[in-house]
Amino acid sequence: MRIKACALLLILMLSGCDDSTPVEKGFAGLGGEAATFTPVVPGRVFSFPADHGAHDGFRIEWWYVTANLKDEQGREFGVQWTLFRSALKATPEVAGWGNQTIWLGHAAVTSETVHHAAERYARGGVGQAGVSVQPFNAWIDDWQFSSQDSAALDDLQLSARDKGFSYQLRLTSIRPLVLQGDKGFSQKSEQGQASYYYSQPFFQARGTLEIDGQAYQVSGPAWLDREWSSQPLTANQTGWDWFSLHLDSGEQIMLYRMRQKNGEPYLTGTWIDAQGQTQELHGADIRLTPHDTATVAGRSMPVRWSIQIPGKHLDITLDALNPKAWMNLRIPYWEGPVRLSGSHAGQGYLEMTGY
Repeated sequence: MRIKACALLLILMLSGCDDSTPVEKGFAGLGGEAATFTPVVPGRVFSFPADHGAHDGFRIEWWYVTANLKDEQGREFGVQWTLFRSALKATPEVAGWGNQTIWLGHAAVTSETVHHAAERYARGGVGQAGVSVQPFNAWIDDWQFSSQDSAALDDLQLSARDKGFSYQLRLTSIRPLVLQGDKGFSQKSEQGQASYYYSQPFFQARGTLEIDGQAYQVSGPAWLDREWSSQPLTANQTGWDWFSLHLDSGEQIMLYRMRQKNGEPYLTGTWIDAQGQTQELHGADIRLTPHDTATVAGRSMPVRWSIQIPGKHLDITLDALNPKAWMNLRIPYWEGPVRLSGSHAGQGYLEMTGY
């Protein structure tokens, strides 16, 4: 969730605030009260392909893709594509300028020496951005994440372009979708804040990436995240560190560390085996430690981490491919690919907000 003159509107939208009294609302307003919106509660039965689309009544949701790529010479790259949907009111979407939805897109590419990021924003109801289900298509302007003729998320095209970069990738998978947390109910605090959350961590990506006029043929694993909520944070939570990891042994790992102004961070995650079966991870299962830092945009950021999950015999170190992977957008954050070493080799993505 990240968002200027337009920033004021978007921050108000994200916080869902209609009153003029300033109160703490957590990172990017996501801890603001959302009493008029639909709450996230345990026990939801997910329905596909309907849940690939937008969810009326909820305040915030996103379609989020990251990919760890290599070219034929073994050079490493990262790609990000994100579409955010944010509701100003808890009412069904309508056509035209009366629509109460704001759409926001982020796209980025990263190499060892270069990081480019761009954003797009749109008002709903006028065709500039949206999501359709049959066939699946998520778009903002000419950035697209779409299927040719299917509602299933198993064969998709991903594209974006801006000054300095572009990419066109095909993403395919034969594995099932993964429900994160407790059957898709992903808790984010001891107070019960949560999202509905599913992923496709088994995508294989292939296509063309261009950076500063240089084209590369690339391939590698990709990860889709789908989350929606109305109040995913508490007012005390200042940001998060999120990891999506592809192990060379075939397993996948998702981890969240929700940082707080007061108290210890809230840790949660999912262990995903090579066939797509999941095991929910709790704070006691995870040892997550930030190490080396880099100064990025005047901020001190942890760009080297260690992760231990003793129950899975996992003891690894994560290093940023490019420590300067700063998303210098209207609400800035760090996001980029990481390399894994230690008990398991692999690669993945790290997002750090609120620093």
